[in-house]
Amino acid sequence: MRCPYCGGLDTQVKDSRPSDDASAIRRRRICPDCGGRFTTFERVQLRELTVVKRSGRKVPFDRDKLQRSVDVALRKRSADPERVERLVSGITRQLESAGEPEVTSEAIGELVMEGLKGLDDVAYVRFASVYKNFREARDFEELLGRLNADQQVGADQQIGADQQIDADPPAGAGTVSAEGAGRGGEAPARRARSRA
Repeated sequence: MRCPYCGGLDTQVKDSRPSDDASAIRRRRICPDCGGRFTTFERVQLRELTVVKRSGRKVPFDRDKLQRSVDVALRKRSADPERVERLVSGITRQLESAGEPEVTSEAIGELVMEGLKGLDDVAYVRFASVYKNFREARDFEELLGRLNADQQVGADQQIGADQQIDADPPAGAGTVSAEGAGRGGEAPARRARSRA
């Protein structure tokens, strides 16, 4: 591996370990020529992907470009780097396992938007504004309206699930069986009265 500092070809691996999601191997390297230290990642690549741009031009899929796009959307946001790495790795795996050798840039953009929506709303709006080529404030208003509606639906679903849990007590809750009462399983109120 070439040293990014001096260009030396004889770098040494000092430490190797799997990434947190086990989708890559992280290697710490050192250059004996200049003493520079750097990290490299080794990832599985299931197949070569080609991205078909809107213009019809075809270019090789570049995971690093995908990572940079997500990083730009998340600039100055407090997103957990591990979650960002999982997002990029998940999108890459999804594209590679789809079975198609070619993927449209629109499909990639939609996957990134979906992932960012669950990660950070501001990053989602930033990415969407570039990806969808927003021209005026109304475009932002429409996107924010959809985002708020989606969040409201999610909140309503959570409230409904919580109410369902509250309405259905676990089987046997609040009752004491005759069998349990005979072995000291009597109700707490009765035990408290008998001690008094």
